[in-house]
Amino acid sequence: MRIVVAKVSDFPPGQRRIVRVGKRSIGVFHVGGGFYALNNYCPHQGGPLCLGRTAPTATSGGPGDYVMTDDVFLACPWHGWEYDITTGQSYINAAEPGVRSYGVSVKPGKTIDEDTEVRFPDRVPGPYVAETYDVQIEDDYVVVDTSTKTISR
Repeated sequence: MRIVVAKVSDFPPGQRRIVRVGKRSIGVFHVGGGFYALNNYCPHQGGPLCLGRTAPTATSGGPGDYVMTDDVFLACPWHGWEYDITTGQSYINAAEPGVRSYGVSVKPGKTIDEDTEVRFPDRVPGPYVAETYDVQIEDDYVVVDTSTKTISR
């Protein structure tokens, strides 16, 4: 199923949109120059994940040296569990068993697949992964495609 979210020009960087199709609710985020879509359901305890706050992360090579990223983390409003918006990976409670995860790609005119490398070496991936969806730009519209998912662990 393909869901038209908005015109790109009506979807400024740093913004999110929640779209509903039947019983499905999907959060679409415009961060870091790309568009990403997550199921609006926290795999931890079912909270409305995409209504949570977003936050950047910092990396450091040593004292006084740091780099801030765009807002790529999303915290569930119920318990604060954090998920990487671009992959859906949680970074809380790594001791729990894993759950089914889905890959995500951004398609601003071409496909860009996520690397399998760890994006945040200072964090330990947790057990949960939020369901993600493909996002495409078509004739200046942001479109979510829920028919194609990649399963990864």
